[in-house]
Amino acid sequence: MSVEIAEDLKKIGDDIAGLTLKDAKALSDYLEDEHGIKAAAGGGAVMMAPAEGGAAAAEEKTEFDVVLTGFGDKKLNVVKVVKNITGASLMDAKKMVEGVPATLKEAASKEDADKIKAEVEEAGGSVELK
Repeated sequence: MSVEIAEDLKKIGDDIAGLTLKDAKALSDYLEDEHGIKAAAGGGAVMMAPAEGGAAAAEEKTEFDVVLTGFGDKKLNVVKVVKNITGASLMDAKKMVEGVPATLKEAASKEDADKIKAEVEEAGGSVELK
C-alpha cells in the first residue's frame, strides 16, 4: 500500500532522516519545550535507518562526548582539572565531579577528547569517550 505525501512533507521527512543523532536530540528537545510534543516512548523521536551495507559501511566517528566517570582518591586534583577544562566555578566543578557521570565536553574532536582524557587521568580521574 502506497501513501500519497505532499512534496513539502517529503522534504521535511528527508531532512529529519538526514539528521545526526545530536541534531535529532536537539530537535526533540525543541519540540517538547516549544510545542509540548514529546518523543514516543521507547527511545527517540527519530529512528535512523542502518547505513547501506550495515556496520561495515559505518563512518569513523569524528566527534566525542567526554564524560567523567570517576575521581579516584584525588578528588581535589580532578576538581581543579575539571574547572580548567569547563571554565566552571570551583563550586560548579566540585558538583560535577561529585555527581559523576558528568559530561565535560560535547562534540569534541578526537584530538581534543584525547587531550582532556589524558589531563583528567593524570589528575587521578577516569573518563569515557562516547
